[in-house]
Amino acid sequence: MMLSPQVDDDGQVIPISFADAALHFLSIGWKALFAVIPPARWAKGWVTFFVALFFIGVITAVVGEVAALFGCVLGIKDSVTAITFVALGTSLPDTFASKTAAQEAKNADSAIGNVTGSNSVNVFLGLGLPWLIGSIYYAAKGDPYEVPSSGLSFSVLLFLATSTICLITIVLKRIFTGGELGGKKWWHKLFFSIFFICLWLIYIVFSTLMAYDVFGDDTALS
Repeated sequence: MMLSPQVDDDGQVIPISFADAALHFLSIGWKALFAVIPPARWAKGWVTFFVALFFIGVITAVVGEVAALFGCVLGIKDSVTAITFVALGTSLPDTFASKTAAQEAKNADSAIGNVTGSNSVNVFLGLGLPWLIGSIYYAAKGDPYEVPSSGLSFSVLLFLATSTICLITIVLKRIFTGGELGGKKWWHKLFFSIFFICLWLIYIVFSTLMAYDVFGDDTALS
């Protein structure tokens, strides 16, 4: 429970900052809750893996439910709540992990791999698996399984376009600047940071407009 200074790889003591103390205070409840996870030395880490996965599933369910209630109070559609509040809440730990990987690694391979892997798991496992189970269940009953898409095709295509632009930019930065993230000059770092944030905002804004049928009715069954 006590917050103590850390030691880096070179043996240097890293002092505790105000931000570290504030985050420790705000997250002390979660730290105490996750302290009941068994140690990794049990059964070669498999017990730790499954218990931690169960805890993550519970937290994700709580975040999704709270976000749905929050969107209901504000009159926001579930599809918009999912790509904003839920996505931020569930992907924020991966963001910090990618930030640490980018700072400690010589290149951005680990950071980019962590980001793409996290999103792939969210989509394929978090979205695809429930649909697969639902389709098998209704097929066994002989009933059609229909899910209102509400502009899902547009959202997927827009995400594919913005992510492709992001990856192409990272590759070009490696070729011409010698690095994927940051830059030698402060304006270089600021420009590409704003550029990547703008890609995310474009996806959020246009997906939200499509969800509210600003561009016309695109509510098909898939």
